[in-house]
Amino acid sequence: MVNCFGLVTDNKEPVPLKSIDAQLEVKDHVATLVSTLTYENKEDKPLEAVFVFPLPGDAAVCHFSAQIGETHIVAEVKEKQQAQEEYDDALSSGQQAFLLEESEQSPDIFSLKVGRLPPGESASIRLEYVTELAVQADDGLRFCLPAVLNPRYQPQGPSVQVTSVPASLVPYSLSFSAQVSSPRPISKIESSCSLEPLQYLNADQTKATVKLGGGHKFDRDIELLIYYKDAHQPSAVVEAGQASAKPGSLMGDPVVMVSLYPEFPQSVMSSRAACGEFVFLMDLSGSMGCPMNNSTPQETRISSARDTLLLLLKSLPMGCYFNIYSFGSSFEHIFPKSVEYSEKTMKEALEKVEKMESNLGGTEILRPLNHIYSQACIPKHPRQLFVFTDGEVRNTKEVTDLVKNNADSHRCFSFGIGEGASSALINGMAKEGGGQAQFITGADRMQPKVMQSLRFAMQPAVNDISVSWDLPKGVSATVLSPPITAIFQGQRSLIYAQLTGPSSEEADGSVTVKYSLAGHPSQNQLHFNLKPAEDSELTVHRLAARTVIRSMESEERTRRGHQDEEMKKKVVELSIQSGVSSCFTAFIAVNKDSGKAVQGPLVRRNVPTDSHDYMAVDHLMDPLIKLFHFTGDGDLDSGRSARSAAEPPQPHKDPLLQLVSLQNASGSWMLHEALAAVLGKTKEEVEKAKPELVGLWASILALIWLHGFKMDAKEEWELLAMKAASWIKAQNAPCVSECVEAGNKLLGCSMKKEALGL
Repeated sequence: MVNCFGLVTDNKEPVPLKSIDAQLEVKDHVATLVSTLTYENKEDKPLEAVFVFPLPGDAAVCHFSAQIGETHIVAEVKEKQQAQEEYDDALSSGQQAFLLEESEQSPDIFSLKVGRLPPGESASIRLEYVTELAVQADDGLRFCLPAVLNPRYQPQGPSVQVTSVPASLVPYSLSFSAQVSSPRPISKIESSCSLEPLQYLNADQTKATVKLGGGHKFDRDIELLIYYKDAHQPSAVVEAGQASAKPGSLMGDPVVMVSLYPEFPQSVMSSRAACGEFVFLMDLSGSMGCPMNNSTPQETRISSARDTLLLLLKSLPMGCYFNIYSFGSSFEHIFPKSVEYSEKTMKEALEKVEKMESNLGGTEILRPLNHIYSQACIPKHPRQLFVFTDGEVRNTKEVTDLVKNNADSHRCFSFGIGEGASSALINGMAKEGGGQAQFITGADRMQPKVMQSLRFAMQPAVNDISVSWDLPKGVSATVLSPPITAIFQGQRSLIYAQLTGPSSEEADGSVTVKYSLAGHPSQNQLHFNLKPAEDSELTVHRLAARTVIRSMESEERTRRGHQDEEMKKKVVELSIQSGVSSCFTAFIAVNKDSGKAVQGPLVRRNVPTDSHDYMAVDHLMDPLIKLFHFTGDGDLDSGRSARSAAEPPQPHKDPLLQLVSLQNASGSWMLHEALAAVLGKTKEEVEKAKPELVGLWASILALIWLHGFKMDAKEEWELLAMKAASWIKAQNAPCVSECVEAGNKLLGCSMKKEALGL
């Protein structure tokens, strides 16, 4: 009989994984994570333990080793099939072996096999990866350790088998600590998990350490947001090559990593054109009915999504085009094709948005994307795609490749909702689509992040981007990064380049990015010293190698022919040379020092990972949804239950959203009881205070109320307030100052006309 105490799976089998210790080191905006996984076999038979787990999608796994007793084995990177054969051969001959490999469908899923662990034996596995930290809308650098592996929606074909248990039953411990250093002071570090107080390690606050608080459960990712003072400073890091590597190779030559933060002229930024095609793609799978976070269970992901769509629709400029798609196992759209934004089309869309429910089953994102891309683009209205999803899909690479293949016709902004959202999917879509990725986790509100991305989408498109280098004589730069396809105000652009040729360490160089912004030629330049940074540990080289590997993998997938093998060969060569994993290679370690073969039949144990129970909703609802949906192209009412169709839309309780819902497409407001109620007045009180013959009164009152009482949510209403101010100015009324004065008196405010944008 199996002992049910201690480490057990949901099937009451002993679990060989005892603990995970994760140590993070952040240098400016590059992170290195070292994880130590400790296994112990408490059974009387030799074990094969299999652990499937997520890593950030853009991570470069660069070290894998094992410690068994006194024996230390460092794994080698080998071609995947060769590595798998060596692993199988080792097991069949009674040797201990370890195999780490990346999923072929999604770059953020890895499986670790610990083979032939003898009875009573322990093994410590050390896994190391490096990754760039993405910059969030509020300038925080985001690091995420995905502690949750949600079931991935699989449209067809086999999927990785994951044993899932509730968070409270995950039978191994996690410890986590982070050390942060930067040329700039660290202003704060925040997290969705409880942290111990931040400890500064020096007087100028450029080094700090922080640890995970006690009692962390495996019910959420570990997310850190790191804030530096003067975060938008461009920088360049030059790293010396590996002494043992061949000169002229990527690992043998110096590599420079350049971070640029373009700043656009205010005159260009203030003139937002009333054009664009805005397509919103909303996940309505079953899991969207779950709470946004544990502290406010009444606010579900779908209710937050409805509020967000309300703000988006009210903030669009007159004269643009728009459409809304929803998807689950099937997909739907409000209009057969994008329509011009007007009072009529806005109201029609909002009526459908209010009835949206999380009832479309699984997370099949490929089909609606194909449908959107099949629609002809509208001349002089650049397409802006906004994708919202809380799910994870198994065909991540297929989705990001599709976005990449259509990158010349649109910009893609992606939003990961809730814990466990796939960074490979969210970051990949934005990166390939020249847009921006945002993650909404913990107590985050969706609305400010989405509206920040809408401001990016309304920035003028940057064209004719080119990069040039000015280097000492005899030194040349080979750019390793894909071409820059999008530049936004204040958003970081990263460039990796290999430096070839002799140079003095005292020499300087510069890189210039030139582009056309709203028809005006612009440029940003950065000067840097070629002296390599000390104590680099080849971090920049590995990130550069990862960038090249991902580009070649993507190119290999898009080619269908005899050239595939040649590209695959190049990926394998660079992966082995750099020690960075790829989808065509794996890390293999065999313990050849164990004196005698491990005897006995091998027992396999899958290590369980936490999975939120609700994720199963997507899969359970899938066959039910198919009963109601005969086509993916019906309108948004088709397939709804009779109950939800009959229910009247619930009024917005939030006064801000109530005010927003009353705004017209033009940006104006009409004076009626609902508006007066939001302002805390009766309609009679508002009418009585109105100056004579004024048609602007309601709109000016709304602006005063927003500026006077809702400044903490300015990011959410700023665009629609600008639209309102433009409408008021376009009326050329002589009595605006008188109106503002009367409005201040009525609402008890003291707003200046200029502060309202008037």
